[in-house]
Amino acid sequence: MQDFSDKIVIVTGAASGIGEAIARDLAARGAKIVAADFNREGAEKLAGELGDQVRPFMVDVSKADQVKAMVDFTTSEFGGLDGAVNNAGIGAPDVKMGELDPDDWQKVIGVNLNGVFYGLRYQIPAMLERGGGAIVNMASILGAVGWSGASAYVAAKHGVLGLTQTAALEYAAQNMRVNAVGPGFIETPLIRENMSDEALAGLEAMHPVGRLGTPDEVAKLTAFLLSDQASFANGAYYPLDGGFLAR
Repeated sequence: MQDFSDKIVIVTGAASGIGEAIARDLAARGAKIVAADFNREGAEKLAGELGDQVRPFMVDVSKADQVKAMVDFTTSEFGGLDGAVNNAGIGAPDVKMGELDPDDWQKVIGVNLNGVFYGLRYQIPAMLERGGGAIVNMASILGAVGWSGASAYVAAKHGVLGLTQTAALEYAAQNMRVNAVGPGFIETPLIRENMSDEALAGLEAMHPVGRLGTPDEVAKLTAFLLSDQASFANGAYYPLDGGFLAR
């Protein structure tokens, strides 16, 4: 297990799902964490369970001033910033492009793409003050392929890969690493509660391994990419999809 006892990390979307699993995993490795989420109660509950090494912060990542405040809070509370996981994201209505409400487009792009840019914009300078750092942006398998009815989500996740590659090129010489993880469909309570058994079986069958991924599997890959053991990993996209993209 990688040791993060000297690391300070921001995790957005930390109140549930993949973000919660990442925050728990990093805390178990000794990291000091700002668990940031739009869901204040969820972030506070997680921090209460994990102890004083985790501080909650309420943020709407689609707002640049709030993302800056999140980074400022982190450096004030812990004395700096070494890593970040830009994981916060929302879904979108299942609507064809020619029928999509522009307001729904803006909401998805605001959180899933602009939120990642704002994270990079303010996290990178804070990390450079400490001599560098590592960032993981949460993309998706839909950052590599299309998906009918999800134009805003697909466009945002493709954009996340572009931001990741560009940031890596711009700051590699300053000891900054920026990578992206592309989960396949991950088993969360939301999926279990909102899909019929037949629909769930169909979703599982899209992955050659015959099942969905777990948040813990995403957390372990994310921790590796943040760690010094991944020192040569930069500007790359790492699908974690049970073979989905190999079909």
